[in-house]
Amino acid sequence: MAKKEKRWFYSPSRVPKPRVPELVKIEVKRVCDEFVESVLKPRSIDPDPHEDHFNYIVDIFTKWYSNYLHFYAKYRCPGPNAIEPFFETKFARMEYTGRDRFNLSYMRHTEEWLEVYPEMSLDECMEAIRNDPLFTP
Repeated sequence: MAKKEKRWFYSPSRVPKPRVPELVKIEVKRVCDEFVESVLKPRSIDPDPHEDHFNYIVDIFTKWYSNYLHFYAKYRCPGPNAIEPFFETKFARMEYTGRDRFNLSYMRHTEEWLEVYPEMSLDECMEAIRNDPLFTP
């Protein structure tokens, strides 16, 4: 039986992700918050929910974490057996890749992010979130 040979090979280090400049963070958050207020909230939040035992959305908001801007939906749990009265879930994520470009991902039912739109501008991301049903909270 032949012995396996051990071989060394070059393994380049990972390319570091670009840091998000503070001015870019402020501007992107402002644009996304306006988008949430004008598009996502009117479309997704029912001001007078009729169901007393199903979860429903009460708020949508954005939050930066590292190089990612997450879109959150806050749900109310009105049932008598609810563990907590509210919970939050992420439904969309924009990853800053540099040069004012973003990778747009959605949260799958398996709690994993799936990138569907790479290297998009901010306006293209907003358009995709508005029109693609994958980004429904």
